[in-house]
Amino acid sequence: MSTNFSQTAAFIWSVADLLRGDFKQSQYGRIILPFTLLRRLECVLEATKAEVVAESQRIADKGLKEEAQERFLLRVSKRPFYNISPMDLSKMGQSDIKDNLNTYVQSFSKDAREIFEHFKFEEFVGQLADANLLYKVVQMFANTDLSPEAISNHEMGFIFEELIRRFAESSNETAGEHFTPRDIVRLTTSLVFMEDDDALTKDGIIRTIYDPTAGTGGFLSSGMEYVLELNPEAVMRTYGQELNPESYAICKADMLIKGQEVNNIKLGNTLSNDQLVGEQFDYMLSNPPFGVDWKKIAGEIKDEHEQKGFDGRFGAGLPRVSDGSLLFLMHLLSKMRPITDNDKETDSSSQNSSNHNQGSRIGIILNGSPLFTGGAGSGESEIRRYILEADLLEAIIALPNDMFYNTGIATYIWILSNKKAPERQGKVQLIDGSHLYSKMRKSLGSKRNEMSEDDIKTIIRSFGDFEVVDARVLDKPEEVKSNRGRQSANPKSDLAKTFASKIFATHEFGYRRLTIERPLRLSAQLSNEALETLRYAPKPFDMVMPALYEAFGKDWTNESYGDLSAVTLEARALIKADFSELKEKQIKEVLGSQLWQQQLAIMNKAKALQALIYKQHGEQQFDDYNEFETVFKQALKDAETNLDISLDAKEKKQLLEAITWKNPEAEPVIKKVVKAANPLYGAFSYKATNSDKPAKIVEFQADSDLRDYENVPLDPSITTTELIEDYFKREVQLHVPDAWINSDKVDAIDEEIGIVGFEIPFNRHFYVYEPPRALAEIDADLDKVSQEIMQLLGEVHS
Repeated sequence: MSTNFSQTAAFIWSVADLLRGDFKQSQYGRIILPFTLLRRLECVLEATKAEVVAESQRIADKGLKEEAQERFLLRVSKRPFYNISPMDLSKMGQSDIKDNLNTYVQSFSKDAREIFEHFKFEEFVGQLADANLLYKVVQMFANTDLSPEAISNHEMGFIFEELIRRFAESSNETAGEHFTPRDIVRLTTSLVFMEDDDALTKDGIIRTIYDPTAGTGGFLSSGMEYVLELNPEAVMRTYGQELNPESYAICKADMLIKGQEVNNIKLGNTLSNDQLVGEQFDYMLSNPPFGVDWKKIAGEIKDEHEQKGFDGRFGAGLPRVSDGSLLFLMHLLSKMRPITDNDKETDSSSQNSSNHNQGSRIGIILNGSPLFTGGAGSGESEIRRYILEADLLEAIIALPNDMFYNTGIATYIWILSNKKAPERQGKVQLIDGSHLYSKMRKSLGSKRNEMSEDDIKTIIRSFGDFEVVDARVLDKPEEVKSNRGRQSANPKSDLAKTFASKIFATHEFGYRRLTIERPLRLSAQLSNEALETLRYAPKPFDMVMPALYEAFGKDWTNESYGDLSAVTLEARALIKADFSELKEKQIKEVLGSQLWQQQLAIMNKAKALQALIYKQHGEQQFDDYNEFETVFKQALKDAETNLDISLDAKEKKQLLEAITWKNPEAEPVIKKVVKAANPLYGAFSYKATNSDKPAKIVEFQADSDLRDYENVPLDPSITTTELIEDYFKREVQLHVPDAWINSDKVDAIDEEIGIVGFEIPFNRHFYVYEPPRALAEIDADLDKVSQEIMQLLGEVHS
């Protein structure tokens, strides 16, 4: 921004000197911005003011609707807005200034009037009047020349952006909600537009820019600047949507000042209520809120995902409700222009001209979560998979920490396109720019660092060259360290600040997640101790029933078993004191005798089975559950035939859980016998250790506690079968011979074994090994600390 623009902006902002004391610092912009807009609009309208007022009076009695009146008045105004009041700021009388000013603002056309409404202009006018400042503020703006002859639209845009920046910085703690720092905006815009430099220098070029989280319009303004610097004759059309009414008003005002069609700027939630449905754009830029949940709009989002699929915006998948960043990314992808084969020039004023058939480019700022959150098959992974398999991702750039006003976390710029250059196809560039920063002299909220023009150029050059850059040390000053506290005798040296760029094939971020099973090995024994546990029901009663039995049940007879009626108060007190998690329904159940009687019956049935099994096999422990299962089934059959005792499925399950336990030395539990051996997928030739029976081909029951997962890197040069089997033999089978691949776990898209996942472990790729300190250095520090302690102890004793 030139000195003249800076001086004009500084002069306008000096209104803050009048406001100081009566208004908070964070309110200055809410007054200065709408007044600046008001003065600019009346200066722009001055040439046709009289004709508009006359036309308004002419059609006033015709009974026309507002839309019809607007058409007449806009034709006379020759601008996309008008004002039908004969007043202006210089004609406001001091006595009735509040009412006159409000009437004047209400005389604007609908789009302009709406901006002042969202600024809550009338409310602030009232506050200025109450503070006896309204006349002074109005006079100051009335005497400021903001006419098109003195300041062009382009120049006025610079001034308004400078005022927005000052407002954001004065807001400090809330700045990040509506304002992206200028250095980040410039970098992102350059990365998105630089690949189209040739096209942007042609005559009659038309380009559209869109920001679904427009804020105060920083990205839209920067995009316009970038293009107009290259090609002053280019036509830029801006589109955006913003949730915050105040930010929306600022953005709309900025676009109005720059001569844009402000009805392309929408107010509302982009994700749940897209107000530009069906529109597609050449360039898209966005800095969506980090880590904001989408719980409130989950119904609309899920409905669109399930009902429309890829015909909607969220076909690839849904991220977890706690972070909606990837929803904004998918929204942008749905707005991409398709590549067409029509390269012929057509009417340059048409939205379907040759300027609009060459695909789109996207720049979006995200935190670290979208890079790696969510395992294979999750919504996040499926979204990354869609982006990478469709070859839409060009680059990801790691930014320094502490770059934004309201957060200091790690952030990344994603550059996406459906018109990749040939050398970029099937590739993704990762650029580590996390050390490209300088410390700010004064922090603004969480923003403590800023990127210089040289820092920005370093990243742009690396992106443009599309080359691998090995980590090189940057010429950056060392961080100033605090000298408070005990200093180490051998202070740890800082890692060098480096810059690097790496290029990967898209499949290198993918993997196939295999489920690895191992056999269940059980031992069984109907011991007295195991059967005694059947006296108590399973969860949630497994802890409270032993306590109640210990306190009140030792003297129960068969007739009185489970009767707690005589001690209900004491029993309730015990439950409330030690088992407060139980609900009232559960308390009533455990205080009744029915549950106790049921458990006693199960225990007695088990003892009858124990007697039958002991009769034939003694008190032996079965370490071959397959053998035990045969014995147990026979005992159940004998009990039912001879003793009229039977167990239902629930009772049988509880009994088996009581008398079996996992034992790594036991034989594996057979699930079924099969015909062909295939140990890689769980069909083993098996012969029990102490059995003289011939081997048979079996599948084993899987032990869920031993289940493991292996992420096998994708390799498109070989088949999936080769990929997973070679990996399994090399990395698993050699070490765990009884393991196998669960072939039931197949990918939903390619229907092959293993679930495909994608992640971008950015930091892992740029990790620099830091060797541990030498033992001698650590010993020296310990000796120094010990000496200090001994000296202090000596002083205490003396």
